[in-house]
Amino acid sequence: MASENVDFEFDARAFRRALGNFATGVTVITARDADGRQVGVTANSFNSVSLDPPLILWSIDKRSGSNDVFESATHFAVNVLAADQIDLSNNFARPKDDRFADIEYEAGVGGAPVFEDCSARFHCEKYQKLDGGDHWILVGKVLAFDDLGRAPLLYHQGAYSMVLPHTRMTKREEGQPPSSNFQGRLSHNLYYLMTQALRAYQASYQPRQLSTGLRTSEARMLMVLENDAGLSLTDLQREVAMPAREIDEAVANLKRKGLVEDAGECVRLTVKGVDETEALWTIAGEQQEKVFGQFSKEQVETFKEVLKAVIRT
Repeated sequence: MASENVDFEFDARAFRRALGNFATGVTVITARDADGRQVGVTANSFNSVSLDPPLILWSIDKRSGSNDVFESATHFAVNVLAADQIDLSNNFARPKDDRFADIEYEAGVGGAPVFEDCSARFHCEKYQKLDGGDHWILVGKVLAFDDLGRAPLLYHQGAYSMVLPHTRMTKREEGQPPSSNFQGRLSHNLYYLMTQALRAYQASYQPRQLSTGLRTSEARMLMVLENDAGLSLTDLQREVAMPAREIDEAVANLKRKGLVEDAGECVRLTVKGVDETEALWTIAGEQQEKVFGQFSKEQVETFKEVLKAVIRT
């Protein structure tokens, strides 16, 4: 147990990365005040507080330009984003003159904008405002909610993710009756089979990748960089599915580790980065051989073509 009297140099950026190990959902919090000003901010600090009365909370940076509207508005809405709403999340995470331009929305309770096709929406009356260091903690009383039941967008280790049931849930313990997996219509459902296959593949692959000491997002970033070419920050964002702010922070962290460097407008691997990336590709190759070594070369090539065709649709 750490002593309460031990002093240490607090690294705010490292603290933020450590917090990123706690997977969260992604929300866009919106409000509209009596003057018609409306704001929206992307936040993953949303959480439940109480069932009776029904209370939720979230926090906003005290330096945010949206604070005035959230202060004057009587209501706000929590839009819990669905897995296919990454673009909506990025839109409200970036500084823009009008974040609602070209965005479809409607007025919720109290006038706060709400979006279609979310996972859930909570219409809230402002209940309490608390001081939380460099953030304000806003507590809302839920007046109404929409349970739309769509799979949520997740945020973990600085990257967007999606929900997949844990591999443990598909394993049969000794003494249990045979699983119904792959019986009946499920055995012919390609989506179900693909998600089952992905879970099984990740169960042994991800721990090995994480054992390198790199976060999943950092490993992904290194593996999309070719040895002899760089990518711009925009290209990196497209390839690794991370918010722009996290791209900047991950690049800074990889620079600190000596794995990437600037090359004009692009980022490229250093000599050390090439070695680290090759180690990652070795792990990936060994996993691929372990899983697909039982199949012929022709079967594997056909499988690749099917996957590429599905990706292009």
